[in-house]
Amino acid sequence: MTMLDEPKSRLSRQLTTWDAVIIGISAMIGSGIFVAISPAAGSAGAGILIGITIAAFVAYCNATSSAQLAAVYPESGGTYVYGHKQLGPFWGWLAGWAFVVGKLASCSAAALTFGYYAYPPLANVLALGAVLSLTILNYFGIQKTARITWMIVILVLSALMTIIFASIFGGKADTSHLSPLSGDNGVIGILRSAALMFFAFAGYARIATMGEEVKEPRQSIPQAIVMALAITMFIYLSVVGSALLAIGPQEMAKSTAPLAEAVNAGTFFWLSPIVRLGATVATLGVLLSLMVGISRTIFSMADNRELPHWLSAVHPKFKVPHRAEIIVAFFTGVIVMIGDIRSAIGFSSFTILIYYAITNASAISLPKEKRLWPNYLAGAGLLSCLLLALSLPLQSLIIGGTVLMIGTIIFFARNKMVQSRQQ
Repeated sequence: MTMLDEPKSRLSRQLTTWDAVIIGISAMIGSGIFVAISPAAGSAGAGILIGITIAAFVAYCNATSSAQLAAVYPESGGTYVYGHKQLGPFWGWLAGWAFVVGKLASCSAAALTFGYYAYPPLANVLALGAVLSLTILNYFGIQKTARITWMIVILVLSALMTIIFASIFGGKADTSHLSPLSGDNGVIGILRSAALMFFAFAGYARIATMGEEVKEPRQSIPQAIVMALAITMFIYLSVVGSALLAIGPQEMAKSTAPLAEAVNAGTFFWLSPIVRLGATVATLGVLLSLMVGISRTIFSMADNRELPHWLSAVHPKFKVPHRAEIIVAFFTGVIVMIGDIRSAIGFSSFTILIYYAITNASAISLPKEKRLWPNYLAGAGLLSCLLLALSLPLQSLIIGGTVLMIGTIIFFARNKMVQSRQQ
């Protein structure tokens, strides 16, 4: 019997299927769509539309694996826990390491997106200011409320609808911008764009972890995953397709704020502030949730003594893992000041694809009676994650591979130290 079948739950089962769908959409539609399309268009041209579809399929496979693993192991930590339980300590550690480092890059990409849409000449400074401000909020235990989250979602969707309208009816739309649909660099370019656009689907796993809060989760969670991903993919295809019509893939690839550029190109250029406002709000919301999530993962790993134990400290008054939050802010700030947004997206995509490859491998190893989906979906997810990761630019592969190697060295060095102490 899986956790989804148990009649009792530690949490209140009040969410319907549509509630889960809305939560999933709100988790996915954030800063990624405002920035990931630029390097993706540079890789595939108009083929980015095919790349988005591939990214959505990979996200679906990953979400189904996450959902059935969350049903068996309903505890915090995600694939850090699943890898430990199903594949062994090393794979759990590697998943946790990839998640923390990859999401730090995601934080910097979100912060830089905020800066470029708010005021491009001071993008790095504004990004650093956003990191510091949100760290202070987190440090004092201030959390987003459901009302604020809904306001963010409504504003972001309004901005995206504005982009579609202004791009199509602004007088610059040209269908020749959509050819060749096979892309400028063939299959490799499309796969690379899919890997980069995978960054924009981050958040879908939120649905998979709601087994104790959804009514009839065995039916509702699979339906919610499919519906949320389908709706998000439709929105992304509509937004990117309309922007391509307005400015074409070459202009989109060169811009650090491509969707604002699409609106500026036409007669409705005066709507551009709405797009920039939507982007800045979206990135701040994503940045806040990312920083919270990473600091809690670091806290969990430190509490298990797989990272320095002093990082597991909890502030006596505010009851937050304050040292973990400060570490997250420090490294995010460093990346923001010395890195660039494209390399951050590529590196983040690589490490998170490896993270989900381990997720799928963990799902494959589940006993048959504990599976909620056919095993071929987890297999397709595993192969797709590895394929997309390897299709990324060489710079992302080198940096990502180096980081994974460092994580591997740390794991075995730490184990050797523990064994020496025990002897």
